[in-house]
Amino acid sequence: MTSPNHEDQDLERLAERLRAGRPVPQADFRGELREDLLGRFAPRPTPPRRARFLVAAYGGAGLALIAIAAIGVAGAGPFAAG
Repeated sequence: MTSPNHEDQDLERLAERLRAGRPVPQADFRGELREDLLGRFAPRPTPPRRARFLVAAYGGAGLALIAIAAIGVAGAGPFAAG
């Protein structure tokens, strides 16, 4: 069996060999990658000023339709059964 000191030296040599033989991407690839990554985190444009109004209008219309359907199921209202 090998000594711990000998194993450490073997591991250090292997680590150095792996560091030295590590491929480095071409400069143009690195530049394109950087632009792509930074572009993903760019500030997003602000939503339109009327966005809150539109969300509220659609939500209100949906609630009104659900209320009409609930009244109909209860047996009253314009769409009541029989």
